[in-house]
Amino acid sequence: MADSRVRIIAIMNQKGGVGKTTTTVNLGHALALADKRVALLDMDPQGQIATSLGFYDQQSGIDLVLLEGHGIDSVKLTARPNLDIVPAGQRLNEFEHIYEGGVERGHRLQKAINSSSLRTYDYVLIDCPPSSGLLGVNAMFAASELIIPVSGDYLSLQGLSRMMQVLKRSEELSGQKIKLWLVSTRMQLRRRLTTEVRNRVLKYFPGRVLHTPIRENVALAECPSFGKTIFDYRKKSAGAEDYLTLAEDLMIGRAAHG
Repeated sequence: MADSRVRIIAIMNQKGGVGKTTTTVNLGHALALADKRVALLDMDPQGQIATSLGFYDQQSGIDLVLLEGHGIDSVKLTARPNLDIVPAGQRLNEFEHIYEGGVERGHRLQKAINSSSLRTYDYVLIDCPPSSGLLGVNAMFAASELIIPVSGDYLSLQGLSRMMQVLKRSEELSGQKIKLWLVSTRMQLRRRLTTEVRNRVLKYFPGRVLHTPIRENVALAECPSFGKTIFDYRKKSAGAEDYLTLAEDLMIGRAAHG
């Protein structure tokens, strides 16, 4: 019988440049290093999960699952000990243009996960596209939790407002509550603006902001080009320290207080 304890978490923000994929990859690897069994699903047609972990970017993946009904286990790859990935695949963007199937179109990912070995994992992290189209809908319907990365600038607050509308709509359509988490990313902690933005997020989302802010870090920006996570590339860096602690926050539900 499938284990229902898996935590399926969508990582989404419609604003670019907030560290969405960086968070998916490095948080996922941090959880794996904590001896959790983790899978990363790439629902973003840009396909950066695979390249960030050193795989060929033409690899087929979730596109075959959604478009042709392949099983997730048939396209799953082992990336690191305890860490598997399902790449986006070259045809994933075609899924946004499927008009047949009615309501069923929004539940294809959920059904695919339920019929796969991912139900026996500890965590499934879904890297979502920067839009609320059909791919994003599938991710939200499959997830029981949502992480929104928020960088330390005022434009991120606007993106956060839009994301709350997406969350509300998804909950209405799916009929289930999605647990919300926010992560402060790309933080320059000496900047006054960064502090002001974080304090505002803490004020409006009490108990929902994970405790550890992710500091702006050159190594975090460099490691994807080498097909490495921060733990492969520079395990003594601030970025590695922050994501290890963030993984602890997520595991125990440790939130910051304003």
